[in-house]
Amino acid sequence: MMPTTPRRILFLAAASLLAGAAFAQGPAGPQPPQKGAPQQQPRPPKDEAQIRVRVDLVTTPVTVRDSNGQQVYDLNGSEFRVLDNGVEQKIERFDLGGVPLSVVIVLETSSRVEPLLGNVRRTGIVFTQTVLGETGEAAVLSVDDTIETLQDFTANHQAVEDAFQRLRMGTSGLKLYDALGRAVEMLTTRSEDRRRVIIVVSEAADTASQLPLGEVLRQAQLSNVTIYGAGLSTTSAKLRSPPQSTGAPAATPPGIMGRPGAPGSVQTPGTETLQRGNINVIALARILVERGSSVVAENSLEVAAAATGGMHQGGFKDSTLEHAISEIGGELHSQYLVSYRPAGVVTGGYHEIEIRVRRPNLRVRARPGYYLPADSSNK
Repeated sequence: MMPTTPRRILFLAAASLLAGAAFAQGPAGPQPPQKGAPQQQPRPPKDEAQIRVRVDLVTTPVTVRDSNGQQVYDLNGSEFRVLDNGVEQKIERFDLGGVPLSVVIVLETSSRVEPLLGNVRRTGIVFTQTVLGETGEAAVLSVDDTIETLQDFTANHQAVEDAFQRLRMGTSGLKLYDALGRAVEMLTTRSEDRRRVIIVVSEAADTASQLPLGEVLRQAQLSNVTIYGAGLSTTSAKLRSPPQSTGAPAATPPGIMGRPGAPGSVQTPGTETLQRGNINVIALARILVERGSSVVAENSLEVAAAATGGMHQGGFKDSTLEHAISEIGGELHSQYLVSYRPAGVVTGGYHEIEIRVRRPNLRVRARPGYYLPADSSNK
């Protein structure tokens, strides 16, 4: 038996105190689950942890068109109804095109689009004149295998246009989703009194991102960020040619529908094309957001726009890239903006937003919803 020395007594006393403190505070690390207890989940990555936030104000842009496709500008707030998971909400804020914009412009500079960089540079003045207007501000990012901030947020039109002139061809890779994530993060620093928008001029062929698109869209939805896309193709010929169909060949002549439509609907060439296999981007966006996963490359910008209430200009006919940017700017300054605070306790999961207009025969486009992790709630 070892003799009890003063040093040994001091050591045993310290060990006893530490053990007692540890017992009082509970285990410091993950412990094996007890029988019948749920399995402890690992700590989520930093990006996912950042989206576990309280939802105070939900804002959605709303585009309303008549049967001829023309935008409708004469509606008032009393003609709108907002439902969150089927529960009608009180509209707290209603605007039409008057909210100042904070825009992050994301420009692809990969070597695959080198022939089009001249076209992209020329759109700088289009952005400042038709998108930003007198009260808007913009930041400019370039993306290939890396993401570079060419211009931080500024209301100086000349500074924005100069950033476009600094575009240079990069490498062959494209971190598109990571660039979108960076843009969302930048926009969260802007005032909630401003409308937060991302406009992407790029292909949709992400090749190197670490962030999955679904995670980016979760954060964009919770931060009230709207994404718009203007697609680039790898050759200028494709830029000016009609978009090619990627669906399966039709089994019947043009204009003749080979299968019945959905119950209660009128079958048209458009619905026939959808049934032959074209993707329902709204449904795909919801799946990606719920799962936090990614999407096939050729649909990513279209899905991102659909998930956030924006618009994607994916193919160009006689119009030019400048015209596509002007169309986006025109919509941004003529949309309704509807905001509400979710009533009651907001549970985790996907929340479907439905916007209804009391006036008949109008088509409404808005963001379809937002996602909250299972442990998130408003109380």
